[in-house]
Amino acid sequence: MTDHSPESRTDGQPPKVERGGFWGLFLGLAGFLFPPYSGVLSAFGLVQGLRARRAARAHGSEAPGALASMAVGMVGVVLSASMIAVLFVYNGPATEYRDCSARAQTVSSQKECDQAWKSETGLPTAIAGG
Repeated sequence: MTDHSPESRTDGQPPKVERGGFWGLFLGLAGFLFPPYSGVLSAFGLVQGLRARRAARAHGSEAPGALASMAVGMVGVVLSASMIAVLFVYNGPATEYRDCSARAQTVSSQKECDQAWKSETGLPTAIAGG
C-alpha cells in the first residue's frame, strides 16, 4: 500500500505524493461500518497511516490523509476496546435481557424487560441489542 521506491526529482518537479494515508483512512472508516471487525480494521488504518507518514518523511513528500487515518484508527480502536469491555462487564445482565426479550410476547412485557435492564445497569437498551 505504500510505495517505498526512491524517485529522483529534478528541480521544479513537485514531490511524489504518498497514497497510503487514503488507504488507512478507508480502513479506519470501514472499522466503523463493520462492528465485528472494527478493532482489526481500525488498527490496520492506524498502522497504515503511520507507515504512510514514515514513507513520506523518508522521501521528502506529502502523505495526505495519513494524519486523519491515524486519528480515525485510534478512535476506532478505543471504541472497539470499550465495547469489548462493556461486553465482559455486563455479560450476565445482557444475557438476562436477551432471554427476557425473547420471551416477551407483548409490548408491555418488553417494557418490563427494558426497565429491568435500565434499573440493573443504568445503560440504554441499545447497548444490549434492544
